[in-house]
Amino acid sequence: MTQAAPDILRIAVAQLNPTVGDVAGNLAKAREARADAARQGADLVLYTELFLAGYPPEDLVLKPAFLKACEKAAQDFAKDTADGGPGVIIGTPLKRKSGTHNSIVFADGGRIIAERYKLDLPNYGEFDEKRVFQAGPELQGPVNFRGVRIGVPICEDIWGDIAVCETLAESGAEILLVPNGSPYYRAKIDVRHQVVIRQVIETGLPMIYANQLGGQDELIFDGASFAIGADKTLAFQMSQFEEAVAVTTWKRSRVAAGAQNANYSDHWVCSEGPMSKIPEREEADYRACMLGLRDYVNKNGFKNVVLGLSGGIDSAICAALAVDALGEERLRTVMMPYRYTSKDSLKDAEDCARALGCRYDIVPIFEPVEGFRHALTQLFEGTQEGITEENLQSRARGTILMAISNKFGSMVVTTGNKSEMSVGYATLYGDMNGGFNPIKDLYKMQVYALSRWRNSHVPPGALGPSGEVIPKNIIDKAPSAELRENQTDQDSLPPYPVLDDILECLVENEMGVDDIVARGHDRATVTRVEHLLYIAEYKRRQAAPGVKITRKNFGRDRRYPITNRFRDGG
Repeated sequence: MTQAAPDILRIAVAQLNPTVGDVAGNLAKAREARADAARQGADLVLYTELFLAGYPPEDLVLKPAFLKACEKAAQDFAKDTADGGPGVIIGTPLKRKSGTHNSIVFADGGRIIAERYKLDLPNYGEFDEKRVFQAGPELQGPVNFRGVRIGVPICEDIWGDIAVCETLAESGAEILLVPNGSPYYRAKIDVRHQVVIRQVIETGLPMIYANQLGGQDELIFDGASFAIGADKTLAFQMSQFEEAVAVTTWKRSRVAAGAQNANYSDHWVCSEGPMSKIPEREEADYRACMLGLRDYVNKNGFKNVVLGLSGGIDSAICAALAVDALGEERLRTVMMPYRYTSKDSLKDAEDCARALGCRYDIVPIFEPVEGFRHALTQLFEGTQEGITEENLQSRARGTILMAISNKFGSMVVTTGNKSEMSVGYATLYGDMNGGFNPIKDLYKMQVYALSRWRNSHVPPGALGPSGEVIPKNIIDKAPSAELRENQTDQDSLPPYPVLDDILECLVENEMGVDDIVARGHDRATVTRVEHLLYIAEYKRRQAAPGVKITRKNFGRDRRYPITNRFRDGG
């Protein structure tokens, strides 16, 4: 007996925060979300890409034991659907005769009713799926779920040039459900909307875009799942940076198939779903940094963190992020003054720690630095003092922070911004020490912008206080490493607005020197910055991981050789 096609379909989108490799924990999350969706009357639950494995699993996929654990979890979850509750679409790696595939299983009635394999494997920027997966051998058609034909392209299948969605539409799909692992960068939501609208125009079908949430090493998955209706308008929009299980109601509607005739066809229209406000610019970047730090610390099992609070802007915003992400009781700040540390810096650091409510210790570094200098007196005899002696201060501070980390199990938060890391304005085994850097992909001027924003706002989910948490004097004063008398950053670097624009041209946009000069920059300055950028590559290779915010971060996105004699500037 043929199953009658329903006129209403309630689809839950499970926008959750899985942990890579925690197959049992991810399965438990999936079950909890399904139970929640069932209570809300859902017919089907859509999970995100490779949910049972966590995304991206990278070389874990090469381990047979891992693949076996993921498939068993998928089979166990499929059995759960025998209870008459919602069916499920959930991502998992599957090893088949045709290869190891980035896949989904579609389950209902206590069994797996279909498998689908990703056809277009991304291999650019932060993605290198061709390393561990094989593309699906052929495009399979839509899945008949309780009388509704559902197409399930997987993430890149809607981004690339392969006509996956168009073929599904031609094969009779009525609605497209897409599991995704799409990482955050600034304004990425607009890009996703445009990608989906393009597919809706091509197919005439509505599309639901379910996106993963959470931090995974340097990548931040921001959720913000949504749907675009067949009329090319936003059907629903879930929140960004927040876990949620949202049940959306879809109704079958008869619409004219063409203006030239009286034929009609069925279309699915979303009649009910969330419409969340999406944060913009500074708020989105701040929340991405906060989520990335929180997940890195918690998923890796650290109880608390420690950072050097210098009285400068970078350490201040990192302290604010740590309190917002983890709570004041989980942050220890340490001021490590030397003879060049100003009274202003001592006061600013203390005021910042007091405003945040976190622990604040003072550990002077005069004795260890002088000890190093004394030990090296004979070796350095006849040489002039300079950067080497300055770096001894930074390395003494790094050693103290690592000692605190070893003694108390606290992860060291690194506090260097992208402008500094671009030109090597950082000390290896000194201020570069640490486990994670929440502002690694923020240029200096963006650090200032986020600091001002945080003083006026408390982001959702933040555990820190309201009000001015970064003292105004820290924002207003000239930045300085305070490694010598009356030092400022601008002694060694161009003004940060100039430096940041040149760096963005070089790093994000891969512009040539002539084109950057045409923007109004001094040629000598541009060529000097380009040179500093290239020679600092060896430092960046040894830097702590940190949150990806821009379209091109150091590491996954930008992979330049350390040994490199090319200079566009001559």
